[in-house]
Amino acid sequence: MRKYARTVALLALAAPLIWALPASAADAPAVVRTVLKQVDAPGGQTLSLVQVTIPVGGREGRHSHPGPLVVHMLSGAITLDYEGKPTVTYKTGDTFSVEANHVHEGINKGSVPAVAIAAFVTPKGAALTTPAK
Repeated sequence: MRKYARTVALLALAAPLIWALPASAADAPAVVRTVLKQVDAPGGQTLSLVQVTIPVGGREGRHSHPGPLVVHMLSGAITLDYEGKPTVTYKTGDTFSVEANHVHEGINKGSVPAVAIAAFVTPKGAALTTPAK
């Protein structure tokens, strides 16, 4: 029993130190993408409407899309790191676009979850998102 009590005491002392360690980017809260609707569009394209939720401290990871997209911010804010352009923060009510095949990343640096609606136009059968290399 003494051994058990000593182990519990050591864990109790170590826990705050472990929790204080900085998290890696891989430990960032998960982004949730919910496809609301997909329909066939002219020219062999697909139109997809997606709700994107980035939790506080979350980041999408650098990626691109095979077609253009338009994003409307419902709540919170997203800082967009867009290759070749200045970094911009978009807030509730803002709308922005991303060109096809341009590497970018949305990051939530705020204090509330960021929620947006994104409309994607992609070639039929193509993935909506491709991680950057």
